[in-house]
Amino acid sequence: HVQLVESGGGPVQAGGSLVLSCTASYQYGTYCMAWFRQAPGKEREKVARIDRQGTATCADAVQGRFSISRDDAKKTLELQMVNLKPEDTAIYYCAADPIRCQRLEETGSPFAHWGQGTQVTVST
Repeated sequence: HVQLVESGGGPVQAGGSLVLSCTASYQYGTYCMAWFRQAPGKEREKVARIDRQGTATCADAVQGRFSISRDDAKKTLELQMVNLKPEDTAIYYCAADPIRCQRLEETGSPFAHWGQGTQVTVST
């Protein structure tokens, strides 16, 4: 069973930066990896994902401000966030799935493995 543990969240002022990390208990080199977030009163949304080849995509809302990367040897996934806005306030979750990213997106299937989340709070 894959266990994912996020870290790096916290309070930050608007315009600031944070780096979220996710450490896996399993060698996830072939997995699709992603970051999701859920703000109070809103549905969970995918922020960014990266496939086994390292091809990354980001949601329109964070394009140009967030970047996702993976280090399979270290079993870590990162989300670098710059120019943070109050609307980025949310709990951020790391997710992993053995199915290819493209297939997950085609079928709309949920990710199989999730971390517990880390809170990011952006103040004005």
